[in-house]
Amino acid sequence: MIRKKLYFLVLVPLLFSTCNFNRNNLATEADLPEIQKRGRIVALTNYNTSDYFVYNGNPMGFQFELLRQFAEYSGYQLDIVVSNNMADAMQMLIDGKCDIIAQNIAPTPEHLLYASFTFPILQGKQVLVQQNKSESPGRYISDLNQLKNKTVIVSSGTAFAQRLKNLETEIAGKIDVVEVPEDEEQLIRFVAGGEIDYTVCDEYTARLNKQYFPKLDINVEVSIPQNMSWAVRNNSPKLLELLNRFIEAEKKTSRIAVLYNKYYQNQWAQGMVNSKYFVLNSGQLSPYDELLMSCSAELQWDWRLLAAIIYKESQFIPNIKSHRGAVGLMQLMPSTAGLMGYDSTQVEDPSKNIIIGVKYLKWLDNKISSLIPVKEERIKFVLAAYNIGLGHIFDAIELAKKYKKDATKWDTVKDFLLNKAMPEYYRDAVVKFGPCVGKQTVTYVSEVLSCYSHYKNLTPQ
Repeated sequence: MIRKKLYFLVLVPLLFSTCNFNRNNLATEADLPEIQKRGRIVALTNYNTSDYFVYNGNPMGFQFELLRQFAEYSGYQLDIVVSNNMADAMQMLIDGKCDIIAQNIAPTPEHLLYASFTFPILQGKQVLVQQNKSESPGRYISDLNQLKNKTVIVSSGTAFAQRLKNLETEIAGKIDVVEVPEDEEQLIRFVAGGEIDYTVCDEYTARLNKQYFPKLDINVEVSIPQNMSWAVRNNSPKLLELLNRFIEAEKKTSRIAVLYNKYYQNQWAQGMVNSKYFVLNSGQLSPYDELLMSCSAELQWDWRLLAAIIYKESQFIPNIKSHRGAVGLMQLMPSTAGLMGYDSTQVEDPSKNIIIGVKYLKWLDNKISSLIPVKEERIKFVLAAYNIGLGHIFDAIELAKKYKKDATKWDTVKDFLLNKAMPEYYRDAVVKFGPCVGKQTVTYVSEVLSCYSHYKNLTPQ
């Protein structure tokens, strides 16, 4: 039986909801030719304790790592968007807001009307999640027939509701199936807290969450093993073919098994989830979030972008020192502190290191602002200058101008930064700061912005 408080505040508005999707505007530009044009592929996944999350500043997760491997395999840049509601995720797929849904999906007949599914990535059963017999003896279920006239809360748009409806025929009894927008992990927490009695999810999610909530029981199986796959629109056959080739290639190695053991057989899961730097629970990226929020006002940047710089520079380790003498969270040279009006020893203090680093970023921004008026583009130039020095960025801009390219766009200028490794470019009269190896800087900008995109997905603004 549903507890009264949750019933009225959360569930009542959805008792009569359905998962009828609007297929009238099925996105047509979905397959590989369109993806090749834009050079990027958009994947949707959910954020939870196994598939996609941030821990100690590091984006992690089973689906995240598998997507990253697919991006490397395919050669496309990867953009990740998130939704923890399967009905919403499927509608986003239909509308063309993503190309792939990268979740453990057991397809339903309704899904197959508008989506095509890859070869199976995993296979698993659905299980009933409830409190164990000692915690809840009056409501404990040991046999599926005991579900007659019981209320089971499941996440909307998933295969769990369909399976329970089929189960009604098998047990010749009514099950009150209520679909809600909360995801499986949220519903498991409701069960653990006694707010609802029962939910259903896949066995992997159930086993992992039992580590956090040992008083749960997940022993009652609701289905036979089912294939779990990724989804694409059913008008994307070439993308589906590419994904299937990738999955076949992965299965010939041990990589999927390694990821499975890492995230679903996670022996350190409880310590990770209880950490104050497990963002899904705490909303906190690092010990320095409050200072970053304060300092970001000076730059008028999102504080999570500063956090991404620090993660890339030092992984939030305050006393780290490079072989070149760069110090601390933002890897500052003592001479940079002097340039910003601080004593060179102050870079060793974590808070001062951030303050000086932000002032240096602002100084770089001011130097570049007249050349790159659009803020979103200028941020990329500032990041590059932070990594390799302002002089090399000025040289690359001048080369772009000389060759009549758009010198206000990073995607254009970065090519000339790369070219500065070659004599015909670094000996050009417009070049004032000599040769450089720009590949590391181009990678740096890309990785900081990628990290920032994950922080935006998973961390409150």
